[in-house]
Order: sequence, then structure tokens, then C-alpha cells
Amino acid sequence: MRAIGFYRYLPIEDTESLVDIQMATPLPVGRDLLVKVYAVSVNPVDVKVRAPKPQVERPPRILGWDVAGVVEQVGSECTLFKPGDEVYYAGSIARPGGNSEFHLVDERIVGHKPKSLNFAQAAALPLTAIAAWEALFDRLAIPRQAHKKVEMGRMMGKIVLEHFPA
Repeated sequence: MRAIGFYRYLPIEDTESLVDIQMATPLPVGRDLLVKVYAVSVNPVDVKVRAPKPQVERPPRILGWDVAGVVEQVGSECTLFKPGDEVYYAGSIARPGGNSEFHLVDERIVGHKPKSLNFAQAAALPLTAIAAWEALFDRLAIPRQAHKKVEMGRMMGKIVLEHFPA
């Protein structure tokens, strides 16, 4: 499969900072899903991980952990998804990223892609949604029962953005 990654942590201006790579398509085992990647977003984690340093990667490092796509295959222990399901997720930084044709991810950190979003929109959501959730409920300690108030705030924000665009 094709992927985009790097061997050396170089400044982004360097032509070798990100390179096209041919890799074997991984096989799902256990709770893994093999996802055909339709969209990946770039976020600060990608930038931080790729920051220049004097290290060489073998095998190459693949970035891109916010992914949206379609399940191609499932591991033998999967119970939550089946081939053909549209999914999105923030993958594990301990595994290769999703800047590739196919990506392995543990089904326990995956969600069904909302039907109201296209793949690019869904790929842009995982890390930002996790950050918003943590800010509201973990850092600010807003009671979980306040979700109706949070929904009302979201709706009001949408109305403001629709009527007073930047």
C-alpha cells in the first residue's frame, strides 16, 4: 500500500521531510479493524511528533491519527464493527498513523461516522472533540447532566455563525 511518512526528522521545507513510501498492507488481528482511509486531518500532534531531531526511523514513521474511512476487514475478536461500516477516530500515537491507504486501529477507540458529515469533516473532528470534552467535563468539571445546556450553547453558537459569518 502507499503511505506518506519519513525516515528522518527534517525541517518541513526539506524535500525529504515527507516521502512517498510503499508498505505491506497490514492484517487485522484480535480487536483490530483494517480501515480503508478516505480522509486524514493534520493536527498539532502531527507537528509535534515530526519536529526536527537527530533520529532516524526504521521502519518509516507514518503520521496522521485523526482518520475517517470504511472498514475493510476485522480481526477475529471484533464485535463492534463489520466490513462496510463508515468510521472515524483518533488513533493511537503508539501505532503507525493513517497517512496511508489502509490503517489498523483497535475497534474500542472507533466510532461510527455521523451520516451528516462527509469523510473530510469526520476526520477533522476526533482530536478537537476529545479536547472540547476534556475541557468541559474534566477540566471545568461541568456536571455530565448539563449536556442539555451544552447542546443549547452549541445551537446558539451555530445561529450566531450562520447570521454573522466572519
